[in-house]
Amino acid sequence: MIRVLIAEDHNLVRQGIRALLEQNGDVQVIAEASTGQEAVELTQSHQPDVVVMDLSMPRMDGAQAAERILDMNLPTQVIILSMHSDTTMVQQLLRRGVKGYLLKSAVTEELMLAVRSVSEGKMFLSPTISNSVMTILLSPEATAESMADLLTPREREVLQLIAEGHTNSAIADMLSISVKTVEKHRANVMSKMEVNDIASLIREGIKHGLILLDS
Repeated sequence: MIRVLIAEDHNLVRQGIRALLEQNGDVQVIAEASTGQEAVELTQSHQPDVVVMDLSMPRMDGAQAAERILDMNLPTQVIILSMHSDTTMVQQLLRRGVKGYLLKSAVTEELMLAVRSVSEGKMFLSPTISNSVMTILLSPEATAESMADLLTPREREVLQLIAEGHTNSAIADMLSISVKTVEKHRANVMSKMEVNDIASLIREGIKHGLILLDS
């Protein structure tokens, strides 16, 4: 039996994924999460075999949540669901240890294949992410330091929250840190990304696959 946790902020979508999985006798959905933070907490307590994670979620996006989960060193594999086949984002997720990346447009046909594959430690990418793209992603050149490597996990988290329009005070409350610490992270991110204003910061963040907008 493959034990699965579903992380998706839209209830109807989450229930659809659950129904799709549970029609197969070898899958048990053991928990559901509506935020990235909740996904991390439930993974720690339930230790599922597979987490099926939406890329764009409130509080903590799927990429950040996946990184936190993989850092726990549990026998849990992560599948990311997204509407986008952006090669920069896929590359970063693969490098962080994500084993599956599915386009939402093909979830119905591919989800069970992906769950079974990653539960066995194999990689599964939507076929529409072509072999040529996979070759590029997994080539030696793809392991060069990227913008994502320059930012700490906390800096990436602050960057995402800035892009979502939260104030320094709101970010401080959400992350349980001081406003001064938020300001320091913000300044560090802008310095590392070599920008001087928020518009440029967000533009560069999107360009490098560091900011996830609604998907």
